[in-house]
Amino acid sequence: MKTWKFICSLWTVALPLLPGTFLFSQEPLRNFIDAQIESTWQREKLTPAPPTTDAEFLRRIYLDLVGTIPTHEQATKFLDDASADKRTRLIEELLADPRYARHQAEVWDLVLFGRHPPGYETDRREGIVRWLEKQFSENKPYDQWVRTLLKAEGNSVDDGPPMYFNQYRNQPEDASEAISQTFLGVQLQCARCHDHPFEAWTQLDFYGMAAFLARLQIVSAGKQDNLTKYMLAEKSTGDILFTGPAKEQVAGKKGEPVKPKFLLGDPLSEPAVPADFKERKFEDNKVPEKPLFSRKDQLADWITGGDNRFFARAIANRLWAQYLGRGLVHPVDNMSESNTPTHPELLDRLAAELKAHQFDLKWYVRELVSSRTYQLSSRGTADEPLPIWHEYGRFRPLSAEELMDTWRTAAWYEAVEAERKDKNSEKERSKNRFHPIHKEYMMQFFGTPSSGTGDFQGGLHEHLFLNNGPLLQLVDRQKGGLAEWIGTSTEPVEKRIERLYLSTLTRRPTATEIEKIKVFAGEGDMKNARWQDVVWALVTCSEFRFNH
Repeated sequence: MKTWKFICSLWTVALPLLPGTFLFSQEPLRNFIDAQIESTWQREKLTPAPPTTDAEFLRRIYLDLVGTIPTHEQATKFLDDASADKRTRLIEELLADPRYARHQAEVWDLVLFGRHPPGYETDRREGIVRWLEKQFSENKPYDQWVRTLLKAEGNSVDDGPPMYFNQYRNQPEDASEAISQTFLGVQLQCARCHDHPFEAWTQLDFYGMAAFLARLQIVSAGKQDNLTKYMLAEKSTGDILFTGPAKEQVAGKKGEPVKPKFLLGDPLSEPAVPADFKERKFEDNKVPEKPLFSRKDQLADWITGGDNRFFARAIANRLWAQYLGRGLVHPVDNMSESNTPTHPELLDRLAAELKAHQFDLKWYVRELVSSRTYQLSSRGTADEPLPIWHEYGRFRPLSAEELMDTWRTAAWYEAVEAERKDKNSEKERSKNRFHPIHKEYMMQFFGTPSSGTGDFQGGLHEHLFLNNGPLLQLVDRQKGGLAEWIGTSTEPVEKRIERLYLSTLTRRPTATEIEKIKVFAGEGDMKNARWQDVVWALVTCSEFRFNH
């Protein structure tokens, strides 16, 4: 019996699941995270911030997982709950919320395209955004959906993934750079013109990766709902011609063909094309024939394969940065030998456990946000918004989508819409949640609030938007809205101010704040126009605009 218990104890240390994958321990990953981070604090002689208050945690976890703040009712329920496990239960509730999938789709839409992608009609990405949302809704393993994305079968409207390559039409070098940065965490662009001066990859390594995509072509498969249905075709012949380092370029130099080669790995072994083979020309409105041999598919399989040394580390680091603010390797797309991790043992463990759990991103996110490290307060005197050693919580500006949804939640705009009987309004709401603010107008001012490396600088255009833009339509006295309720409720003024704060800042006001608002707005006249100014001031303040 003792022998059997000993064997079982060994299994809990390293339990094989699939070839090359292991579960390291039955201890939750969150515990290992906290132990590693705390050991760093001791080494660096740092004093960590206190844990988040319930109000701080509530707002942060809602914004991070579903992209908006809780309603007044949801905030009150959580803050008044005395249960010891209420944070754990809330995390599970939000991970199961349909808005989790939508929010992650928006995050990845920015990762894959940015705000202003190149290409043809790439501003019309409804198909791939729906596809991304489906992957997160079904919790599809990350390696599986990335493989599907990179193979890009079907069309851009019904299926989605072909739109990703549409932004790099006839630009295999650009596509290779983006794919390497996003899915491998490797920046190859320096090797485009010459051998990289600091890393192991050469110019031939760069073009060897680009050669996998040299035969791709975009074709049109007609229209659907006023959207062009793009398909990705792949020829059976064609190579990238290498003309040497940029400084040695000579006009008219033809160059030598470069065969595909996996980064820091072996050349692709591909069958020879028959001598009598003739390449067919792809035509619009016809499903393109498959190539005799797909280089693109070989690249997709290699990137997501179990032996790839970059893939698991890249996504483990990217998601760490998404929820903890700063990657263990920073920036997240520069995981090179010269840019070492702040916590190398932790990154190794994160990548290995994620791989062992079949790239289950929801499991991984649960472990991250359940850690004590994630749940540290951002209060303190430090100036760095993304702390290197994670001794306090990060703070970041809300994206345009988050800001819009948060404004609507704070102003009770869904209740306003419910009061309306106008069918056109309902149709508009289902089509565009930015209503009544035009989406393109919103994106113009808040589309890129962060560079992705922690930099943020608000500008005059944002100030003018907040003061003079259509935001006022969300905070005016429309029936069913927050401002209208303040003016018509019979509750004491202190209770109205409390609900105002819970609706907007997800916390109860201090005694000082209550007294200042009463003095400013006038306690006796709740219909005073200054109460609308109070609502506007709360939804435009820094505390509202940042996740902290």
